Amino acid sequence: MNISSPQPSLKILILSTPVGALGSGLGGGVELTIANLARELQSRGHRIDIIAPMGSDLGDLSMIQIPGELQLTAQTQENAASIVMPGNPVLANMWAKARAIQADYDIIFNTAFDWLPFYLTPFFDLPIAHFVSMGSQIAAIDAAIEGVAIDFPGTIGVCTRTQAETFSFADLCCVVGGSGVDPAVYQYCDTPADALAWLGRISPEKALEDAVAAAERTGIKLKIMGKIQDLAYWEKIQCDYPHAPIEYLGFLPTHELQQALRNCRGMLMTPRWIEAFGNVAIEALACGVPVIAYRRGGPAEIITDGKTGFLVEPDSVEGLVVAIDRLDEIDRSDCRHAAETVFSQAAWGNVIESWFYRLVG
Repeated sequence: MNISSPQPSLKILILSTPVGALGSGLGGGVELTIANLARELQSRGHRIDIIAPMGSDLGDLSMIQIPGELQLTAQTQENAASIVMPGNPVLANMWAKARAIQADYDIIFNTAFDWLPFYLTPFFDLPIAHFVSMGSQIAAIDAAIEGVAIDFPGTIGVCTRTQAETFSFADLCCVVGGSGVDPAVYQYCDTPADALAWLGRISPEKALEDAVAAAERTGIKLKIMGKIQDLAYWEKIQCDYPHAPIEYLGFLPTHELQQALRNCRGMLMTPRWIEAFGNVAIEALACGVPVIAYRRGGPAEIITDGKTGFLVEPDSVEGLVVAIDRLDEIDRSDCRHAAETVFSQAAWGNVIESWFYRLVG
């Protein structure tokens, strides 16, 4: 049960990612982060409004939809890339709207990993809590974030210490966690089928091919769930592993995703890059599903090796295969317990609420 804070309720304006409409899957884990945080803070009596690209839909949450062209995702660009914006940028339109209505709020929560929000920070009259959901990607964005971290201390929030250390200004970042799940939404399963799961955007940095190779080696079906962001990459995987026992279920809403996920023996996380957090990991834990992940980035701070899953050498398909063979050693109730306590929506709400109160002052 959530106990409302004795401090006054806040009026919070959330600025969404500009790379896709909320609910489309294009925003990756940020979509779940926004939905869960908004509902948690709303349950505590705070007023929540969300500015997002046109077509966004998160059910009952209040949405201010903004037209415009979507922004390129940072992970598809080189470190030396220039800052580029389309002719009618939804990102600029969203922040223009925020500036026009800022007097109605106490604080802005920014989830856009892009240069513009950091550049605009000094031009706003109220505090902006910047939630940085990726590690270092583009030098120009890094410089913009560092400038805000210096001039507005305590306003840069990151998911994990590992993620923070990808930046030269790691000591100026606040580790606030990456998300939290509502355990009531995820049904625990103690008797799974002989299947594995892989969740995420289907794009090269997620290295789905390693999970497919492990499935081919073990002969265990791999259920793949997520948005196909790079079609050529997905087609190449199918071509390279024609005999792998894989089943693509598409991008699923949470209630359907957890139905498929909870019946799996384990979930594989195979990121080729430094994953800032790993929302899919805590979703799996909420279903009682142990996670096998590369010992790299955020998952290494989420998974307790040997208790809620296994951490293996990065980029080692052999390591995945060995860990799959050990899945029966994991007590699935330990996975569920971690989601109910450390990674619950309520626990994360406490952290973010305290951060907001510090910034509002």
